[in-house]
Amino acid sequence: MKRREVIDRLRVAAKKNGLAFWTGELTGHSEIRVGSTSHTLKRKTEIDETTVKKFFKQFNNELGEKWWMR
Repeated sequence: MKRREVIDRLRVAAKKNGLAFWTGELTGHSEIRVGSTSHTLKRKTEIDETTVKKFFKQFNNELGEKWWMR
């Protein structure tokens, strides 16, 4: 999946749930914050599906269980 798609899906899910969304650039990574949960994503164009799934799971407490499958 493209990095941009991952970020856009998080942005849409945050908006849908009425949560704040923020991104910031670090050295080699992007920091993404949804509500009060913050995680980093490696700055690559293409991200494999396993990594995307693990990254999305980190936001379950803010967006709900398996929110990316809805």
